[in-house]
Amino acid sequence: MRGERPAWVQQLHQEYGPVVHLSPSEVDFCSISAAKQIHRFRAPFLKSNFYTNLRGNSIVADNAFTTTDLVYHARHRRLLSGPISKSSLKSIEPVVTARVDLAIQKMGEEMKARGCLSFGDSFLMLEIGKKNQYAEDLETVASLTCLRASFPASIRFASSLPFKLPLFHKASESAFRISRHKRIVDADPSNAPPTLLSKLYQAGEEGLSQDEIIAKARTYIIAGSDTTAHSLTYLVWAVCKDDTIKRRLAEEVAVLREGYTDDDLESLPYLNQVLQETLRIYSAAPGPLPRFVPEGGCDIDGYWVPGGLTVTTQAWSMHRDSSVYPDPYRFDPSRWENATKEMYDAWMPFGGSPSNCIGLHLAQKELRLATVRFFQAFPNAKVSSREGFSDDDMMSKCYMLIFPKGKRYLIEGS
Repeated sequence: MRGERPAWVQQLHQEYGPVVHLSPSEVDFCSISAAKQIHRFRAPFLKSNFYTNLRGNSIVADNAFTTTDLVYHARHRRLLSGPISKSSLKSIEPVVTARVDLAIQKMGEEMKARGCLSFGDSFLMLEIGKKNQYAEDLETVASLTCLRASFPASIRFASSLPFKLPLFHKASESAFRISRHKRIVDADPSNAPPTLLSKLYQAGEEGLSQDEIIAKARTYIIAGSDTTAHSLTYLVWAVCKDDTIKRRLAEEVAVLREGYTDDDLESLPYLNQVLQETLRIYSAAPGPLPRFVPEGGCDIDGYWVPGGLTVTTQAWSMHRDSSVYPDPYRFDPSRWENATKEMYDAWMPFGGSPSNCIGLHLAQKELRLATVRFFQAFPNAKVSSREGFSDDDMMSKCYMLIFPKGKRYLIEGS
């Protein structure tokens, strides 16, 4: 309830070792070998009820993230991943760049490119210069989703009341607004702007219902909005706290030729080390990835785990394993200059298996472009102490997604 589960599990690992029994039915592992065994492609460890509880008896259909059906997952992942594959993203790079440039101009907005890429408009958040209803909707739906997954029985009871609690009423309205774009396309398909969802609309001919398409739309936008915004927030904060890191990064991006593209940014060594280190310490979704042990049980890292139990791994702990990352709590991009195989194997900010986050290429593109644009525009930016802002504001809370405790980050330019 306090958003501290990943840190609590990590404390247990530090005290008791790489295997901890969290409850009578759940065991958490912190090792590369366990993560590979549990999350390998076509592994017999199916997603636990945690994922179905995320959806609950939602007004929309299942999606590729919450489904426990492997056939369903494969089909819908194929439909979702095509438009945001690395090659497909080249065609929409100008859109990403334009939104990043506007974000730099406005400074402080959380959304940047995602609304434009997913729904064909920017929701006017950057233009207006403050959060709009859509941003509030994202936060509301995310909060309810976390509560539903963690306390399904309580949520079912609250949902059955003859009156709606404020959070539930607000969440229902939010979900309705988020799904508006499909209706717009249906009303005038000839003038609908091309978006990441175009292939899904066409997939209606393959048997996808409108509810399924809405579910995919929400998967795109909810999973990809706060994640990128919070990762970038922590990146800028961590870099601005260390003058040596900031100077080295600013010097690298300052010499880029005019008209550079994301292909040029992929070749910048220190920029990408900064991104890797940010996603190590400040993974957007660092919490558990629970799976059911297959019937009959199995051996994991020398421990026999009975069938039906839940086993988990979490990026928060994997990324803070001192045997893999010396001085793991220190933000040190240079550790990736001569990275070991174990460092890459333990690095799982986008999930623990080949079927990881389908939006990873888009997220990395956004982070590269936004980081470069920011430190080109503000090479001398520094963390502010105005309004009582301090490191305590940036302490991480996690309700599925990580966010700063103070829900703000203040910087000063020069």
